[in-house]
Amino acid sequence: MHVFVKICGLKTREAVAAAVEAGADALGFVFAESPRRVTPAEAARLCREVPDDIVRVAVMRHPKLQEWESVAALFPPDWLQAEAGDFALLNPSPNIRRIPVYRDGGELPTVIGTDELVMYEAAESGVGQLPDLERAAELATRVRLLLAGGLNPENVGEVISRVKPWGVDVSSGVEASRGHKDPERIRAFVAAVREAEKLHAI
Repeated sequence: MHVFVKICGLKTREAVAAAVEAGADALGFVFAESPRRVTPAEAARLCREVPDDIVRVAVMRHPKLQEWESVAALFPPDWLQAEAGDFALLNPSPNIRRIPVYRDGGELPTVIGTDELVMYEAAESGVGQLPDLERAAELATRVRLLLAGGLNPENVGEVISRVKPWGVDVSSGVEASRGHKDPERIRAFVAAVREAEKLHAI
């Protein structure tokens, strides 16, 4: 089974190129308060030469409706990632896939389809903290789980073997310093995921 890989918090052409060349499945662009934040226009420029089969993800957290509308107008994403409760305010078009985020310490959905894509993450984003892996593993049996938080090239193989997620998401784990991506770590992360696929027959 192919483990889906999303590289999040991209800000430079060099980082985007490294993610594409390494074989990432999705690129995440942050439009929330963060050292990784970009404008919709910047994200659109960064994606000009990205192949069409790579998923472009708008990452938001508690946005105002007009903030989402600005992103949608200037950087129409393939997916919108936001806190699960945020979607009550937002109204993405039907062709934009919704990625609800659930976090450690919060409530999980009680009724959910096995084909639904859900992100499970640590309590805070972008700080290198792993979520509760036992809880994540249980959730992965019920949904298509995109696991985020605390992943890096050194631990992602072990985490995949324990949780068996549909996909993994990384941001701070492939950085040289906070907010600044390291192309070599991006390549190492994707390579580690692909090796885990072989070792564990995911």
